[in-house]
Amino acid sequence: MAEPHHFVPGPDTSRAFRDALGQFATGVTVVTTATPDGPLGITANSFASVSLDPPLVLWSPARAARRFPVYEAAQHFAIHVMGAEQAGLCNAFVRDGAAFGDLDWAPGPSGAPLIEGCLARFECERYAVHDGGDHAIIVGRVLNAQSRPGAPLVFSAGQYGGHSPLE
Repeated sequence: MAEPHHFVPGPDTSRAFRDALGQFATGVTVVTTATPDGPLGITANSFASVSLDPPLVLWSPARAARRFPVYEAAQHFAIHVMGAEQAGLCNAFVRDGAAFGDLDWAPGPSGAPLIEGCLARFECERYAVHDGGDHAIIVGRVLNAQSRPGAPLVFSAGQYGGHSPLE
């Protein structure tokens, strides 16, 4: 086993800090919202449940992202938990927020674009936005949800992968 790398997080160690955070495997989501110019999506791995009563979830977009102002102001959005077979879709939304092309999607009751075929989907209304340093913490109240069985898409150490259950 390699020796651990000790450091104090700061401007000179930002890469080491990012690498250390990357050791925590996360699921992958695509967050969508409606805009006057059409549907908008962004890939995010900063998603978590917050509360069952009321039903709350959160995600944290980077302030430096070009799409940040739209999401910070969005009153309605949908968070899609992606399956292991959907890495290409996630990559498309990393590059282009309008990557809806041939996707099977439709606007939901709140207007947020709803992508079909994901593992889970949470239609949300804005509940709170908190300062999170170079990110914002956006809390959504879940209005509708759906899920299906399947293997999740996982992100760790800067790469997509899958999940293998322990035996």
